[in-house]
Amino acid sequence: MGGRGRDSVALNRYRGMKMTSSHRSRADSGTGLHIATITHGGRIWGTYLEFDDDPTRPDVYLARLRFDVANPTNLEEAPRTTVIIIEESYQEAVTKARDFDDRQLEALLRSALPD
Repeated sequence: MGGRGRDSVALNRYRGMKMTSSHRSRADSGTGLHIATITHGGRIWGTYLEFDDDPTRPDVYLARLRFDVANPTNLEEAPRTTVIIIEESYQEAVTKARDFDDRQLEALLRSALPD
C-alpha cells in the first residue's frame, strides 16, 4: 500500500489536488487505544481512547474518546468527545475508559455526533 511502485503525481490528473484515502481524511484518522465496539443507528462503531498532552499539567493524563464507524462515507469525520478523563496515571485513565458500559458509550457518541 502507500503507492509503492506508482507515481501518485502522474496518476492524479487534477493538478493541485492531493490524493487521499477513499475511506477518511488523514486528519480524521488517528491512533488510540481500542476500548470497545458498540452499535448505534444500525452501524458499528469502534471506540478509541486518545490522550492529549498538556505541558502545563505534565502530572496528569488527559483523554477523550474517538468513535470510528465501520463503513465511513468519504465526508464523515470521526466524532470525538472533549477531554472527559483526567487521571494521575495512564493505567487509571485506561481503566476509567473501560469502565464505561455500552449504554454510556452510546450516549457519549450521540453527544459527539453532529446535529
